[in-house]
Amino acid sequence: MRARWARRGDIALRVVAAVPLAYATASLWAMAIARLLPGDRAEASVTAAMIALAVCAVAAMWAFAACSGWRAIWTLAAAAAIAAAIAWISIDATGRL
Repeated sequence: MRARWARRGDIALRVVAAVPLAYATASLWAMAIARLLPGDRAEASVTAAMIALAVCAVAAMWAFAACSGWRAIWTLAAAAAIAAAIAWISIDATGRL
């Protein structure tokens, strides 16, 4: 009985990692990539959004391929933190959104 609840908890963690956390990670990477791409801002935003769509899919797949639900959560949170740091540094360096 206890093993069944442990399994359900692990699946719940993976779903949380796959849906909202993967979306948040992809959104932060879209922002970071758009800030780093050269050229017109509109083209950079569209290109970054297309890349972020792939990031979201890969992150959702990773959530169910990870060794545990907690590892999926922490890995995606770390990837989101890296993207947020890149975007923050870029905004701080250029002074514009």
